Amino acid sequence: MANILVVDDELGIRDLLSEILNDEGHTVELAENAAQARAARQRARPDLVLLDIWMPDTDGVTLLKEWRGTGLLTMPVIMMSGHATIETAVEATRIGAHAFLEKPITLQKLLKSVEHALARSTPPPPEAPVREVEPRAPAVATDAELTVEAAMTGGQTLPQALDLSPQPQRSFELDQPLREARDAFEKAYFEFHLAKEGGSMTRVAEKTGLERTHLYRKLKQLGVDLARGRKSSQATA
Repeated sequence: MANILVVDDELGIRDLLSEILNDEGHTVELAENAAQARAARQRARPDLVLLDIWMPDTDGVTLLKEWRGTGLLTMPVIMMSGHATIETAVEATRIGAHAFLEKPITLQKLLKSVEHALARSTPPPPEAPVREVEPRAPAVATDAELTVEAAMTGGQTLPQALDLSPQPQRSFELDQPLREARDAFEKAYFEFHLAKEGGSMTRVAEKTGLERTHLYRKLKQLGVDLARGRKSSQATA
């Protein structure tokens, strides 16, 4: 797993990206401006940086140029912005950015970009010529994709089809009020997926079709032990 530095002046974005990346097993350090990012870069030596373009003190493109010019761009950098133009994205790529994510950032695109960036080789030294790239329009998320903003506002989608084949058969008491019977079934359903996914909330959310914030509330309401899935996974390892 990797050490990732997240630089964004929005507290909600920092917290949610940190939660998602931590859930994937990464170590995350946070910075809300360029000054904090410089200090974190020297202190933590990150394997990857998620860098917002628009920040109050120094913008992300300027910071990227600074790291490039001083030989500190030894890690892949993914730029993020909700207002940048295609020209800005192309400029960042020419300077040395690995990728550009347009806000709202989808969960799928975030994890895929992080995976690709961590798999890439070390960037060329500052004096090396920068490869020209063709301008590309930023990708637009579809409604079916989970966005960071949707997770922050509690968006919800329909659950996927249930598959209980790996789980030992268990019975439910039907001679009880519908709500109690439904709660018992839902608790068993989520415990099954937590155990199957090793306690990863990201993968359980994808499997069940629920947004993470709603999923946390649902598990708490049902009294599901969140540590149970991780313990089950460790026991079978």
